[in-house]
Amino acid sequence: MKSLPSILKILLSVAFGSAILWWMYRGLDWATLQTALTSEMDWTWMWLSFPFGILAQVFRALRWRQLLRPLGEYARAHTSINAVFLSYASSLVVPRVGEVLRCGVLKRYDDCNFTRGVGTVVTERVVDMVMIAVLSLLVFVLQIPVFIRFFHATGLSLNGFLAQFTTAGWLVTIACGVIAVITGYFLVRRFKFMTKTRSVLQELTDGLLSIRHIDGKATFWFYSLAIWVCYFLHFYLTFFCFGFTSGLGLGVALVAFVVGTFAVLVPTPNGAGPWHFAVKTVLMLYGVNGNEGALFALIVHTVQTLLVAVLGLYALVALSLTKQVERLKH
Repeated sequence: MKSLPSILKILLSVAFGSAILWWMYRGLDWATLQTALTSEMDWTWMWLSFPFGILAQVFRALRWRQLLRPLGEYARAHTSINAVFLSYASSLVVPRVGEVLRCGVLKRYDDCNFTRGVGTVVTERVVDMVMIAVLSLLVFVLQIPVFIRFFHATGLSLNGFLAQFTTAGWLVTIACGVIAVITGYFLVRRFKFMTKTRSVLQELTDGLLSIRHIDGKATFWFYSLAIWVCYFLHFYLTFFCFGFTSGLGLGVALVAFVVGTFAVLVPTPNGAGPWHFAVKTVLMLYGVNGNEGALFALIVHTVQTLLVAVLGLYALVALSLTKQVERLKH
């Protein structure tokens, strides 16, 4: 029965994401979606975005490998990359499980210490938080003049824009915020539980502090920057797939990217639901029709989620073949 709370959390996260998606797309004319996919959408830009989505995960794996080395944990590059591919894919099924799973993959295939691996993952998350905080501040400062010019040109006030939110829209926004806070609370509780024993605490601390002892700090920060540049380009290039977003510009894409990144903190599979709502809302702020914004979010999220799933399947096959080759050698 110990697994019951975990099962309930998974079911609730899936139900919450599904409820938002149902609410957003309950009136969608599916013929419009088919038309967009087959005749109105420029798939060239979607295909061009794929390498950046893959590279973001590859750079994350290489950075993680770099964090492990000062701890005496030497993971192979291909194992690390496949572990990250698999972690993202598994999180499509069970939110947040990927971070633990990838440490288990390195333990199984390269005999890396599991708890130290978790510590380095925590370090990664701290670095990512710093990167996204800096990006968010930069975007906010740069976009203030844009907001002012937009409202002046359209005659729309901020209150007027907010008035377009329905009661359900406000409820979704508040619910996403509350769930994100609750998730953060339980993550802190879980971390405290994991650190009850001295040995586990020491290994986690070693992982957290491994950044101080890495070789090639410039390479580490290059990877950290490259991860987020690739994430952004993976998203930004999809703007050119649609006529109603192709002319919005880099600044709008940055705003939508940052807001979408925070929306993904809500624990639904790959941010499904909260991400759609956040991106649609940003696009509406810049004058995109609500139905078109919702269509953009649905297509982009679905296609990019399929890419994550394909990479996960590839990782499963690659890791399985690795194991078989090692058995043949012995």
